[in-house]
Amino acid sequence: MAGLVSGRRAFGFCSRLCGRTGSFLFLRLQHADRPPAETQFGFQRVSEAEKSEKVQQVFDSVALKYDIMNDCMSLGIHRLWKDSLLRLMKPYPGSQLLDVAGGTGDIAFLFLDYIRSQREILMRRDLKSLQNLSWREISKSYQETEQDFLGGSHAVICDVNQKMMAFGEKKAHQLGCTEGLSWVIGNAEELPFIDDKFDIYTVAFGIRNMTHIKQALQEAYRVLKPGGRFLCLEFSQVSNPLISRLYDLYSFQVIPVLGEVIAGDWKSYQYLVQSIRLFPAQEEFKAMIEDAGFIKVNYHNLTSGIAAIHSGFKF
Repeated sequence: MAGLVSGRRAFGFCSRLCGRTGSFLFLRLQHADRPPAETQFGFQRVSEAEKSEKVQQVFDSVALKYDIMNDCMSLGIHRLWKDSLLRLMKPYPGSQLLDVAGGTGDIAFLFLDYIRSQREILMRRDLKSLQNLSWREISKSYQETEQDFLGGSHAVICDVNQKMMAFGEKKAHQLGCTEGLSWVIGNAEELPFIDDKFDIYTVAFGIRNMTHIKQALQEAYRVLKPGGRFLCLEFSQVSNPLISRLYDLYSFQVIPVLGEVIAGDWKSYQYLVQSIRLFPAQEEFKAMIEDAGFIKVNYHNLTSGIAAIHSGFKF
């Protein structure tokens, strides 16, 4: 209390002596004395600015081996989890997707493949209704449909890490998956998009690396259209004690070794394992999504809760 009173006296003295300029300088000096805000980088306490830099370094380091390591660490199961995300999403032709922290492009590629398959089904149905038309009329109708094979759908991949994005773009060209796709460098906590722009927002295995998760959730809410859907695929908490012990043993004893052998990087994969353990459990994360304004929030556990998909809608 004494410190508060003396601080107020000093502020008042500066105001009387130097006017508004003195007050401003006093507040700047007082703010400079405060220690920087801290957060977790794995099990280590660091400043928020330092965490952002360290996370960038981690993904700079793992970018080239990211897909190979995902396959090795999860024994390929991560692909099944991502398929589950698409089945839950059920996007329709014309949907606009924002995939955040999606540098390698997996979710966006699956989204576009799903849209194409839906369009093919619709085209076959339409062709059945054209049985009485001439071949020229059928051909013209098919060409018109083919010109917009995605039905106006578009996927935007937004990631803060340029190396991950570069790897993803290279993969897109190799797969021949460039139509209906764009790449944007951007921070999930301050997205470079207008309000109410997207039908679907996805983030897969990325939100736990963000410094301010609550702010990222608020940004997700802002850029979604009313009625738009938020979907997050992330590692979560295993409820079965036996599976949990085996999972911990594998995570801490095997994954960093795989990181060293395959990617030449023990520390990055040690951090990734630690970040998984510190991420909120299913119910806690559900509450955070609801606090951001989403409704009808629920989650689906995958592989005994090793991963989970959280879903919510913007009202």
